[in-house]
Amino acid sequence: MIELLIVIAIILILAAIAVPNLLRSKMAANEASAAASLRQISTANAIYSTVYSIGYAGILANLGPMGGACATVGSNCADLIDSVASGVNPATANPIKSGYKFTYYAPLAVPTIASPNSTFAAVGVPTAFNSTGVKAFCVDHSRNIREDATGAFTTATPVGCTGWP
Repeated sequence: MIELLIVIAIILILAAIAVPNLLRSKMAANEASAAASLRQISTANAIYSTVYSIGYAGILANLGPMGGACATVGSNCADLIDSVASGVNPATANPIKSGYKFTYYAPLAVPTIASPNSTFAAVGVPTAFNSTGVKAFCVDHSRNIREDATGAFTTATPVGCTGWP
């Protein structure tokens, strides 16, 4: 009987040590995924601005695949990023992927050749701070990914990641 209690105590001690490390590993994986998603958005926007000659995408869904009212690849659905990151499936302006919510900023929702988007910004913040992640990330037309672990920065502007570290 005592041996069984000792074995149970050892298992509980090991679990108490392992669970926090597992949660930290999951947060690190979510943060890496968020940074990678923003890198994809940045790269897709560079391709988009070259192919369509209207500057950067007006909304995040413009970078995503065909779906809904969009029947062919074009400036409304360039098929450059996946359907989750673009907010196409499920349909949302602020998609959530790997515990991070993404928000996209551009000067014009519908850019044209005469009035192109010359800037953009995209921000990824944890959906549950200190649970799904700690760091917030921002990328803009400079293609530099900035990060903030303080929780002070959660938004950007259409002209970029102004004030981010």
